[in-house]
Amino acid sequence: MNTALLIIDIQNDYFPGGAMALAGSVEAGALAGKMLDAFRRKGMPVIHVQHISTRPGASFFVPGTTGVEIHSSVSPQTGETIVQKKFPNSFRDTSLLEHLRDMKISRLIIAGMMTHMCVDTTVRAAADLGFACSLAHDACATRALSFGGVSVPAESVQAAFLAALDGLFAKVQSVEELCAGL
Repeated sequence: MNTALLIIDIQNDYFPGGAMALAGSVEAGALAGKMLDAFRRKGMPVIHVQHISTRPGASFFVPGTTGVEIHSSVSPQTGETIVQKKFPNSFRDTSLLEHLRDMKISRLIIAGMMTHMCVDTTVRAAADLGFACSLAHDACATRALSFGGVSVPAESVQAAFLAALDGLFAKVQSVEELCAGL
């Protein structure tokens, strides 16, 4: 089974001081970097996904800002693929699916941000497209949400989305477990 690492939206705006800082982004970025190093050491393929917000009134990932840049914890190296997207689903209107098929990739190990939005959407799409997915739960970050007057802490958002993905859509594991299995 040909495996690739898919790093979704680990960009400056999600870190402290950014326009949309997430809970646990520093720790998640560091662990994603650890997994990235493991893939590089083994010469395995890596794909970076970068969200570029082009919608009117966007408040983060705005083109031309430092916030849109991929974070230093997972900086791409020469030869690593960067896929730019404008929607939460990394496959929508991008070259990602074609690239994965060209490389004969059948398994994705995924890390990224925001768990409840772009990670969730991409993992579900990848599973629907027939990829075997593993998700590094500790290399993902999200934020608190609210609905109907109920505030949901980031830790609960994270746990709920990881629980929903685990099983049918992905095997949710730690970076340590995923690196050990490479």
